[in-house]
Amino acid sequence: MTKIAIVTMSDRASQGIYEDKSGKEIEKFLSENITNEYEIVYRLIPDDYDTIVKTLKELVDMNCSLILTTGGTGPAPRDVTPEATKEVIEKELPGFGELMRMHSLKYVPTSILARGTAGVVKKSFILNLPGSPKAIKENLEAVWAAIPYAIDLIGGDYIESPTAFRPKKK
Repeated sequence: MTKIAIVTMSDRASQGIYEDKSGKEIEKFLSENITNEYEIVYRLIPDDYDTIVKTLKELVDMNCSLILTTGGTGPAPRDVTPEATKEVIEKELPGFGELMRMHSLKYVPTSILARGTAGVVKKSFILNLPGSPKAIKENLEAVWAAIPYAIDLIGGDYIESPTAFRPKKK
């Protein structure tokens, strides 16, 4: 069964101060865009560099083909998700972050503050999403078409999605 991880980075949500709406927004998007069966592996952790690195490595070792993170992508002192992601990945795919920022400019001028990135390690594709549920949906809509094919290219589990792009076989 395909494993997909959702990792929410939030000091306050991880302490129970408020509900993790961002992780639920990712789960909703996946349920609307994936037609084959998959298992969600969920983690709610603080904005801590070492904890993020450790969690991402554990999820890679669990053979999660897709790891979607939310939170910690801004310029605030505790926003360290992109740095932790770069510590774990073998190849960065900066086009994902670039497209998400460009797409988000349609909605808010502050999207240029976002620093999310994407990359691959072993057979896992990792994508950093912002912490806002509204921005999560907008960003996933912008980049989703390429994600299942990227996972194909690295040998991850097949994700069937009517909104995915795959080159036609000759």
